This record gives sequence, C-alpha cells and structure tokens, in this order.
Amino acid sequence: MPPVVRSAVGVLDRVAPELVARGALRLWCTPARPKDRAAIPGGTTFRTGTIVGQVWGDGPTVYLVHGWGGHRGQLRSLVEPLVGAGLRVVAYDAPAHGDSGPGALGGRRTTLPEMSTALDTVIAEHGPARAVVGHSMGAAASALAVLDGTPTERLVMVTPLADPTTYIEGFAHTLGFSERTRHRFEVRMQVLADRRLADLDIPLRAANTRRTLPATLVLSDRDDKEADHADGARIARAWPEAELVLSDGLGHRRILRDEETIKRIVAHVS
Repeated sequence: MPPVVRSAVGVLDRVAPELVARGALRLWCTPARPKDRAAIPGGTTFRTGTIVGQVWGDGPTVYLVHGWGGHRGQLRSLVEPLVGAGLRVVAYDAPAHGDSGPGALGGRRTTLPEMSTALDTVIAEHGPARAVVGHSMGAAASALAVLDGTPTERLVMVTPLADPTTYIEGFAHTLGFSERTRHRFEVRMQVLADRRLADLDIPLRAANTRRTLPATLVLSDRDDKEADHADGARIARAWPEAELVLSDGLGHRRILRDEETIKRIVAHVS
C-alpha cells in the first residue's frame, strides 16, 4: 500500500470511521484479476447461471475450486491425471472471477460464503461429488460447504486458510485504519455474510460438528507466503481422519504443479 494512501486513510479514519469501514469492505470483497486467465485446453465449456466452467472425462465427478483472485486455469495440472484415473473433472470460475459473471454484490465483488454456495450450484447442475479439490480460499469455501452439508466422498484442501477472518488484522494494518474502524468493518462483514464470523472458522466448526465428514487430505507448504502453513495443521488436527502433508519450497501456487502433490491428490480421490 503506497504511504500516501495509508496516510490518507489514517486521516479519514479519525473523522469518518464508518466511511472507511464501508470502503474497506468493498476492497476486501474485490478479488484481484490475474494477468493470465487462460482456459484449460479441451473439455466442454458450460454456463450455470453466471458461472462459467469446463468438463472433461467420464466417471465419478471431481470438482476443482480455485482460490481468491484466481481462476480455473490455475488447476490445469490436475485435469489430465484425474481424467487418466477414470474420473470426470469439473472446473469453474467462482463469482466475480475469471469468465464468470458478478455475484450478488455486483461488479467484480464476491464473498467467501458466496464462493461456497457457488460450489453447491455447480454440483446441483453436474451431479454428485466423488471429491472436491480446493486451493487456498477455494479450499476454505469447499470446507465450509461440506460443513454446511454439501455431500462428497473425499475432500482435498491445498494451502487452505483455517479462518479467513484472522487475516483482517494484517489487512487493517496495511490500510492503516484503527481498532474502532476494524470493529465496524467486522460488523459490516458479518451482516454481509449473514452469519457469525465464528462460523467461518473451519477448525472450530469441524471440531464441533455432528456431521460425518469426508476423508480429507490437507496439503500445506512451509514456504507459503500467502497462507500460513500452520492453518493446514490446525485444520487437520480438528478434522476427523484428516491426513496432513507438509512440503518445503513449493510456496502457495507451485504446489499445484508439483508432481508428488498431484500423485497424492489423484491417489486420495480415486
């Protein structure tokens, strides 16, 4: 964040905290647009409402869910190995991402709960899930969907965020607004999500659920600069029968192209 912007936010924060909270929430809900948004080669393109995606292969269906500010093309390395294992693969762009249209907020804005609901929408169109593979915020969205009742036999979380609201502190520091404004921001977020922020805490939800949860593989990397690798460990401890695999040197995105990681994912879902 440029110092001049942070300074301006600091000044405005002292006289109009509600205005800052409102603007901060709009920014929080606006994913960055990646430069490379190339679709994955092959497959059949579909549109479900405003959601755009692709389908490959035949067999039990595996859904691929990208992260915040991402697109389905970031998961392209998984398609061929999964299809080769006799699985049908569905990958799509979340609301306000990639080729998909806006969500309920309009423009290029969306929320984690809306990303979670989008998975349900796509599953309703393309059939029961043998497995769901989510990356980063997409892993969090997938986990929340499962905790809310979305059925799947298997779940894979790659570099997941355990509780996205814990990243608010860093966001507030980057923008330079006060604790008073942060509280207003969190209240607005809760109203927008139409649920308590505690409901977005995946380990807390997993530890207290009465649902039978699917066998889950959690993959995190110690050199991840975007998601704390401890989040993966926290989820795995709380999630019944979860397997945690920690790697080194792959970071937040290269892990998706790692040959050993891909083999683990295919083995787990097939």
